[in-house]
Amino acid sequence: MKICRKFDFGIASTLRTFVGSEDPRQWHVQRRGTGSGVGRHHNCWSGTANGEAEPVVLIVQGDEFTQLRRDLHACEEHGKGHVALVTGPVGSGKTQLLETFGKGAAAAGARVLTAAGSRAEQGLPFGVLGQLLQGARLAGSDTARVEELMREAAGAVPTAEARWEAADEPPAEGPVWAPLLRDVFAALLDLVDRTPLVLVVDDLQHADATSLHCLLYVTRRLHHAPIMVLLAETPTLRPANPLFHAELRSRPCLSHVALPPLTVDSVARLLHECGGEPGSAGSSEVLEEARRLLHLTGGNPLLVQALVGEHTPREEDGGPAPAARVGDAFGRAVLHSLYRHEPDARKVARALAVLDRPVPQELLGQLLGMLPGSVASALRVLHSSGLVDTDRLRCPRILHSVLSDTPAEVRQRLHERAAKVLHEYGAESSVVAGHLVASGWTGEEWVAPVLQDAAEHALSAGRPDLTVAYLRLGRRAGADEERRDALTTMLVSARWQVNPLAANGDLDKLVRSARTDKYPVSAAVSMVPYLLWQGRAEEAAEAVASSAEAKAAEAAGPEDGRLQAMRLLVSLSHPDFLVSVRESRGLWSRAATAPHSVNPLLQAVSVLGSALLPADEVDGTAAAEQFLQRHHLDRGNRGLLVAPLLALLYGGRADRVVAWSDTLLGRPEARHTPVWRGVVQAIRAEAALRLGDLAEAEQGARAALEDLPTPAWGVAVGGPLGTLISCATETGRHAEADRWLTEPVPAGMFRTPVGAHYLIAQGSHHLAMGRHQAASSDFQRCGAMMRGWNLEASGLVPWRLELARVQIGLGNRTHAAQLLRDQLHVPHGLDGRTRGRALHLLASTATPDHRRKLLAKAVELFRSCGDRQGLARALADTDQVLRQSGEPGRARHFLFRADDAAQGSDAAPWARHAPEWQGQPGKPSAAEGGDRDDVLSEAELRVAVLAARGQTNRQISDALFITVSTVEQHLTRTYRKLNVRQRTDLPSWLLAMDDHQQGKVQDKVS
Repeated sequence: MKICRKFDFGIASTLRTFVGSEDPRQWHVQRRGTGSGVGRHHNCWSGTANGEAEPVVLIVQGDEFTQLRRDLHACEEHGKGHVALVTGPVGSGKTQLLETFGKGAAAAGARVLTAAGSRAEQGLPFGVLGQLLQGARLAGSDTARVEELMREAAGAVPTAEARWEAADEPPAEGPVWAPLLRDVFAALLDLVDRTPLVLVVDDLQHADATSLHCLLYVTRRLHHAPIMVLLAETPTLRPANPLFHAELRSRPCLSHVALPPLTVDSVARLLHECGGEPGSAGSSEVLEEARRLLHLTGGNPLLVQALVGEHTPREEDGGPAPAARVGDAFGRAVLHSLYRHEPDARKVARALAVLDRPVPQELLGQLLGMLPGSVASALRVLHSSGLVDTDRLRCPRILHSVLSDTPAEVRQRLHERAAKVLHEYGAESSVVAGHLVASGWTGEEWVAPVLQDAAEHALSAGRPDLTVAYLRLGRRAGADEERRDALTTMLVSARWQVNPLAANGDLDKLVRSARTDKYPVSAAVSMVPYLLWQGRAEEAAEAVASSAEAKAAEAAGPEDGRLQAMRLLVSLSHPDFLVSVRESRGLWSRAATAPHSVNPLLQAVSVLGSALLPADEVDGTAAAEQFLQRHHLDRGNRGLLVAPLLALLYGGRADRVVAWSDTLLGRPEARHTPVWRGVVQAIRAEAALRLGDLAEAEQGARAALEDLPTPAWGVAVGGPLGTLISCATETGRHAEADRWLTEPVPAGMFRTPVGAHYLIAQGSHHLAMGRHQAASSDFQRCGAMMRGWNLEASGLVPWRLELARVQIGLGNRTHAAQLLRDQLHVPHGLDGRTRGRALHLLASTATPDHRRKLLAKAVELFRSCGDRQGLARALADTDQVLRQSGEPGRARHFLFRADDAAQGSDAAPWARHAPEWQGQPGKPSAAEGGDRDDVLSEAELRVAVLAARGQTNRQISDALFITVSTVEQHLTRTYRKLNVRQRTDLPSWLLAMDDHQQGKVQDKVS
């Protein structure tokens, strides 16, 4: 099989034919000019070296071409005529086949006359015949007599309005018809010399009736005339020229050539030849791409060639087949095909694009005002041309092209009509609402209820963007006041899930309305989370209190659980209101582990309350796990799942937070809810930070702020900001931490636990920079907040531990030890990570014997909770203690466990804790610059290890494949960082590292 190639733009029209080959799979290509047959030819264009457009020719299948060659050969050999009818849908290559065959026949010596029908000239008498006679005149035949008779006969032909009837009832009477037909045939015979005459008529379905009658006259007289009549026709909605076809198909000299769609093999070879694909066209990658293109086009050559023209050649590395690049060649091909069809077919295609879903043909007919039979015919021709697959447009790109070509007013009318018809047929409210929004029509009473119902479904399905569109139109639909209030309440919820800043205006209206007696309790309660997000705690508490009073006057109902949940949420988010919650603890704490009968919102908030206010009777982390297992697949309010995630985080199960966050973020609706996605990403980032994975933590916190701008975070902004500040501080990027600290935060944030989290991050940065007083101030402020709230959940903010770090830095070890013992004796809520950190710090204040025990406990706790950074530091300090006690062998074991624990994190290497230089005079302080320069780089560590073994600079150079000068530079920096003067002073742990794992350094180099 041979496929089209690109031809030089400057070469004249050429024809490639095969000689002496009867291979039915042979293909031919034809150079196509730029100006021939606009609307009848399709060229795919690609750029050339000189910037001009180069046409890529369409394909012609060889078995059909071979059949036509044989028919022509038979005409010449036997002196008899023949009729060939080529049929195929739009874009199947009929025109190209006719032109290729005509040029080949002319090159072989035959006389070729061509004509083409046109929808615009279908009412012009003798239009096609005139084109043929013009070619005959140019060939030297005397056609003056025929042309005169044609002018006389034209007056006796019915008008253009009656052309269809004329085709059905041939004008057999009249004094001019008989001589006209005889002279036409005689003029054609004059052109028959030693070679046959070929009459080529394209687009036969648009030929005028008079020309068709003349062609029939010729076909009846081909028994002794070597004339080949080659016709091409495209299927139409109704059979074109039925009488003509009835007689034509009765001719014994007729052959029918039907052009089939392309196959997978032919598309694959086209990709291989025209797209520059390396290797065989039968390779799995090329075949897979061919199947994809076939699915998108239905095998229509016009559409296939357009997609192939959009492909770029593969890279030289032989990677996978590239995807189609974005371009409009395919869109132009779609519109070319569409406008070659009749107007009713275009109407059906546009209706399918507007509906964008399978519908019954009766519904489609009612939408367009067409009979079902007409709709079926339109679908048939659209399917044959590759635009439609069964009962919808074949692919989104076709749909987009059709919609883009549909005028806006036409689309609007179609959407309006579709909404009405679909509503009558009982379609889902979301489907009807989509068309209502697209049309903007609200002219009937059923519109508002449909939009409200669709909005509720969209909101529960995680599509707040659609909800906003439905509700904005619904409020204009003439609804009553009660319905408008309900729509406004939902609108606030939907807008808040996309961008809280966009909900402010409607939220203020709801607050004012809630102060009236007529406002529903459920609507007033629904405002509470949004007010808390903005830090308007008093207004939220007022809404809860007023709702409680209203409910007290009524019988208990389903809203009671929601009301209790909102009261608890106000207290947990703003602990100033915790007094009333503590008094009624027994009422809500049981809900954390209650069965399914409890309101899910109340249960979720109760789980969070159990984590912030821990007690022996409730296992908060277990309750959080159970809630997530039970509800993570629920369709509805995804905000419920944030509370158990926070409970796991504050309960010391950061590993489970990461696992559950990944599950939740993988849900499809997460793409459409920026606020919920951002909150989950921020919680996950803090969990990753607590696991020592600084890279994941920073990436997640940044993603959270990208999903939602900083001003839109309200009082919750301290969450992602605090994580980013901690990540920058841990990795020594103090200038970046300073930049994050300059981000404005609302004052109300410091009335929330998020504010305490932010203060811990800010204080840690001050401590890392050597600003002990500023750090102490932040930690003490955090402690004052926690004591004032009477919150002792160390998983939230272990402020005593952080304050102890300041005291250790100031040399007040006794005070630090007391703070750490107080932290360890918190009655409830001491998670494993906090306990491990406290024991690790307490070890620095203990005697050597006791220090080993404390470090051993810390190591086990860090291992169990998954904190890699804490584990690496504790193991490194264990190494120091063991060496000081005279156990270097065991010290070496702990040293390498510390190295392994630090692998994969973004923290500074564990070597920064190496005891040989820790605390030694001359060690640069982190406060002296933006980066830690006391840490050995990986390259410096490799050189230092080999130098500790006693290798010379030349030997190190050869082993690591670097220059001697580079070795000297690395050693100079290493001596400065380790506070030594020569290689003999290098610490022994470097030698231990190389002895422990031979070849490790060399492996790192490679």
